[in-house]
Amino acid sequence: MANSEDEIYSTMFSSLKHPARRKILRMLSERSMSFSQMLEEIEVSSSHLTYHLETLGELVSKLDSGQYKLSTFGEAAVSTMKRVEEAPADKAKQLSRLPLRWKSLFALFAIALVLLSSFSALQYASLNQMAKDNETLVATLNDVNAENQQLLSWGSGTDKAITFIRDVMQIDMTKYRASLLSDTIQYRADLGGVLEEVLKYSLTSSQSKIDVVLRFRDNHFSRYQLYLDEGSPIYSQPQPADRLSYTRALLERYQNYVNESYLNDMKSLMATVDETNANSSILNHTKVQVTGSNETGELLLMYSDQEIDFSAKSLRFVFQNRLLTELTDGWFLLTIGSTQVNISEQQARQIAIDYVENYSWTVNGTEVSNLKVVEAGISTMFVPHPKDASLALVPYWYILLPLDHLYPGNVNAISIGVWGDNGEITNVQTLNL
Repeated sequence: MANSEDEIYSTMFSSLKHPARRKILRMLSERSMSFSQMLEEIEVSSSHLTYHLETLGELVSKLDSGQYKLSTFGEAAVSTMKRVEEAPADKAKQLSRLPLRWKSLFALFAIALVLLSSFSALQYASLNQMAKDNETLVATLNDVNAENQQLLSWGSGTDKAITFIRDVMQIDMTKYRASLLSDTIQYRADLGGVLEEVLKYSLTSSQSKIDVVLRFRDNHFSRYQLYLDEGSPIYSQPQPADRLSYTRALLERYQNYVNESYLNDMKSLMATVDETNANSSILNHTKVQVTGSNETGELLLMYSDQEIDFSAKSLRFVFQNRLLTELTDGWFLLTIGSTQVNISEQQARQIAIDYVENYSWTVNGTEVSNLKVVEAGISTMFVPHPKDASLALVPYWYILLPLDHLYPGNVNAISIGVWGDNGEITNVQTLNL
């Protein structure tokens, strides 16, 4: 129980340190909100909002409707914020009511009391602090030993993570003080039992402060994410200004890091493309796709077969303000389960529409049904997806169906997945857009 409480308090106070997370807590203290509503209010990117919500941890909870609200601990955190913010004002109000003579006497009395007590209190506090520091050091040493044993036995290790940040991303680690904020390891049952490790680092220098999140799956690099808190990253080498040149240079460094054969085709392909022909270029099942602008956009190097793009089996580069904020490698892990598309886009839309006609949910004991879809607003995406906790990608239609009004439970849209090989329904979610 003590360890659980320590984790909760640690999460609470680390959450309150960042103004964006304090704003999220204040907003949710007034009403529950959807992800898109928070995104509109807080004015950050969706990836940053996701990061802040993950960092808030048990302070927020997600309802079945998809909205977020404060948990009991979140309400306690907001209460703590209010008390801290209101305390100086309350004390000032109380003192302002006293006559000047009493204010002066009160100040003299307080000073005398502090002077009289400081000598003995200082000695007691020093001894007490030394004892606490000793206990903390012993506990920290035990925790570090246990963590190191776990990392050596199961994880990729912090050395491999720091090497990636330094050698692949070329962040100058000599300029930063690196702190490992967390290191979580779990088996992903939804990915066939893959061992997944996620490490979160805080890098601090006199010029900038950044957070870096690294994910490894089966001891292989899987994802890099960069979050700017202050300033800009400090690199050991000048970085190319355009995304194509940046991708070419990074592929070379990444190949030295992982030594995977699939990167050879990617490097050969990237050597032939420019912004005008990128989206029409393909080599040995490797296809380029660029979206957005050179300053802020994405570049995808994905597997393609028989005119089917398997976007999940790819290297994905995300740029914001000419800065690479995310790199994801799904190529090494995922396989191709099927290239057979038996369900067309129109058939998938109709399957989803028919399903919604008989779909219902319950709010406060009342069944919500008889839904009406705005067919003109339906959007579809073809995104091959792993099936049945497998790593093999199967043709898959993602269909978003807007509803004619806001239904109980704060629902105005439903998303549905339709398998492209057999037309089966999966992943039904109610949404507020």
